[in-house]
Formats: sequence, C-alpha cells, structure tokens
Amino acid sequence: MDIFWFVLPLIFSVAFTVVIAFSPKRNLPPSPLALPVIGHLHLIKTPLHQALQTLSAKYGPIMYLRFGCRHVLVVSSPSAAEQCLSDHADVVFANRPASLATKYLSYNNTSLGFAPYGDHWRNLRRLTSTLIFSSVSLHRSAAVRNQEVRCLARKLFQGCSGSIATNRKINLSRMHYELLLNVMTATIAGKQCCMLDGMPDVTTFTNMCDYIPVLRWVGFKGMEKNLVNIHRKRDEFVQILLDEYRRNRDGFSSNKERKMMIEHMLSLQEAEPEYYTDILIKGLLQIMYTAGTHTTSITMVWVMSLLLNHPEAMEKARKEIDNNVEQGRLLEDDDLPKLPYLKCIINETLRLFPVAPLLLPHASSQSCTIEGFDIPEGTMMFVNAWAIHRDPGLWNEPDKFRPERFEGFGDEKRCFKFIPFGMGRRACPGASMGMRIMGLALGLLIQCFEWERVRDEELVDLTAASGGPTLRKAEPLEVMYRPRSTMLGLLSQL
Repeated sequence: MDIFWFVLPLIFSVAFTVVIAFSPKRNLPPSPLALPVIGHLHLIKTPLHQALQTLSAKYGPIMYLRFGCRHVLVVSSPSAAEQCLSDHADVVFANRPASLATKYLSYNNTSLGFAPYGDHWRNLRRLTSTLIFSSVSLHRSAAVRNQEVRCLARKLFQGCSGSIATNRKINLSRMHYELLLNVMTATIAGKQCCMLDGMPDVTTFTNMCDYIPVLRWVGFKGMEKNLVNIHRKRDEFVQILLDEYRRNRDGFSSNKERKMMIEHMLSLQEAEPEYYTDILIKGLLQIMYTAGTHTTSITMVWVMSLLLNHPEAMEKARKEIDNNVEQGRLLEDDDLPKLPYLKCIINETLRLFPVAPLLLPHASSQSCTIEGFDIPEGTMMFVNAWAIHRDPGLWNEPDKFRPERFEGFGDEKRCFKFIPFGMGRRACPGASMGMRIMGLALGLLIQCFEWERVRDEELVDLTAASGGPTLRKAEPLEVMYRPRSTMLGLLSQL
C-alpha cells in the first residue's frame, strides 16, 4: 500500500507533463504557477471568494486556474462578467458543471438549477416562470405572503405577552427560516410546513472529489456518503409533501382563481406521465425550497445584523414606513413600491454580503475568446460577485454600509457592477419574489417592533461567517425585541 501511494502521484505527474508538452499553445488568461496533479489548489484557502479576490488583485480580473483536473476561469470585473454573461458568450457559458453534489442533489443534473442548457431546461424555466415568478403569479400570491408575515407578527406579539415593558430574546435566524419555509410551502401546496428541519441546507456544489476524482475511491472525508444522506433527507421531505397531497387534496387550501404549484404539476403529470415524472416534480420542488428558503433567510439575517449595528438606518426605514402606510393598518405587499429606502437597505446588504459570492458556477460548452484570451471547452467559470461588489474602483468606500448609494441607482438588472442574483440566461428566476418577501417581512418587523442587540455595548459580529464556493452563511443571531407602543392596538387584533 505504501508503494501505491508513492507510485500514484508519479504516474499523474508524468501524465500531466506529457499532456502539457503535446498540447497546442493557447493564449490563456494570466495564471499563477501550477503544481502537477493539484494545479492551483495549494493556493486556495477558505473562504474561497476572498482567496480568489486576493489572487485576482495580483493576476487581473480574468484569471485562469486549474483545480486538479478542471480548468477554471475566474471573472472579477463588470466588463469581463458582461462579456461572459451576455450575447453570444452567454450561450457558451449557459451550462452548469457536473459534480458529485449536483449528481445527488439535483437528480443527476435534471433539475432546474443544474440541468444542461437545452429544451429540457427551457421547459423547466418556462414552467416556474409561469407558475411562480411571473408578475401575474407574484400578484396572485401576495395574499399568501401577507398572511404568513402577519402570522409571524402575531407569534412575536404573543411571545412577549403583548407588553412593551420588557424585551424578549429570540433567535432571528430560525425565525426567518421558519417564515420562508411557511411562505414557500403555502405557495407550493397551500399549507404551512411543520417539518422545519426537513430540508437540509447545502452551502457548496463542488468539492475536492470533483477536482481530484481519485479521492472518491478512498471515500475522502466521507463527502460522497454525506451527499447521499442529504439527498435522502431532501427526497423524503418533498415525497411526503407529494404523498400527503395525493391522499388528501381537500386538506390543502386551494381556490379556483389561483391553483397551487403542486396542483399544476400533478395535472401536467396526468396529461404527460412519461415526461412529468415524480423525479422531475420533486426536482422542481427541491430547487424552490433551496432557492426560496435558505438563501433568502440568510440575507434577511444579514439585513437585521446590519440594521442593529446602524440604528440610524433602522430609524430612517421606520419613518419611511410610517409616512407611507396609513395609520391603523399594517404594511402589505402592495406598499413596497412606496418604500425605496427599504429596498436600498436590502440592495446594500446584497452588495456587502451576496448569498452566492461566486454566483453558481458556469461551464463553457465550446471554446471561446473572452477579452482576447482563449477559453477551452469545458472550463468552469466563477464570477466573483464579492470582488466586484467591493471593488473600490466601482464603489465609494465599498466596505461601509451605506444604503443611500442605491438611491437613484436605476435598473440594477442592466448593471454588471451589482449582480447578487447573477445575469444572463442562468440568472436567478426568483429574484423578484425574493425581494418582495424580504421587503414585506423586514418592513413589517420594523413597523411593529423595536429591535436591540442582546448586549447593547457590543456590535453584531459581521466577520464570523463561513463562506463556501456558493452560499455564504450568517451566524445564528439572537436579538431582543418588544412591540412598539403605537402598534399595540393593531397587533392585538391579529
């Protein structure tokens, strides 16, 4: 066995040298010195987006790396991102790289988030846009969001016994996650969710076994086994939802004007059972939960963390709400267009702490040229939104929380200096829905309650976050709250 571990790297080194020696010369982007077999993995530390930002500062906004057997393109400027995610290049980079995680967590790369670009992906995108994310669908589902957010306000009010005398402590992280889980389940199936820990979080869609496949043979750190277990739990979660709906459709609140997503999907299955299989339906439901709960709840925790550290911004948002929502009623979904500063707060949070700091990775379907450099077919591309959002050449005092910088910002969808939801064909289709639920929930919490840090002399720690290649986590946040005296009457009627 000792000889095996000595000979194996030698074989890989010789093979790598031969491949390099006989490969045609290409004009690749700037790159650090690579080592045999592992490439540039020895330069990568966590969090990955910050490590890549440091390397890009030295080698430029378009950088070529090799993670083991994979070619990697790192893009860290708006102009380069625009070239890769618009026009012809957007088609070239419209695929997702296959990985162990996507194999197990997206039903062998068949769900919306990770299906290859083509007819199947376009059909899934069209379905979700029609059923959930279109302007008409978002308007129809406003009642669901209003109801769930008011239900949360009622629970908070009851938790403090309707008194303004003392503050109560609450885990804000779990509260936001519960809210988003209920909103998504009500949107999908017309009911609340009672399985708060049923959909495990996933913070990375690539791992070391994807870069050095031989590690799979030895069960490196149990990564594949862990993915199998996560897949089993997630599959059970959505399968229970499907089975329950089939057994008792009357138990799900539906109406003739707005069918639930699960109703539409099962109707399509009855018409085309060969295509709309249970696996396809479960894949769609899973991506809805992943994109609609974990990512949004994480951002909401970051928003509240920043507001607790900047009470003047909290007070400015509260005054905006008080001035634009009539006395005697609670904030509703239709009020959000009247609250531009609240949107500025959310945008500034997404700039500072994008929940996907490297976006989701793309993969080139053919060779192409980006800013004069040759990009090989099959190259995995990371767009470093973290680096772009904190570039001092693009943003004044980029590390400071200044919501006012987004006043009059214009059409964010056309600006590659602000890309929290990605751009191009594979941009997040749920961006509008996420902004609505965040605006509604945060606005109502600010309108109805006073919020304070547990220890007022200590700022919320904004550095204690773990960052993976895709999703950035906020630490569990405990805060103190109490009802506003002016809102006691309204809250007591909920």
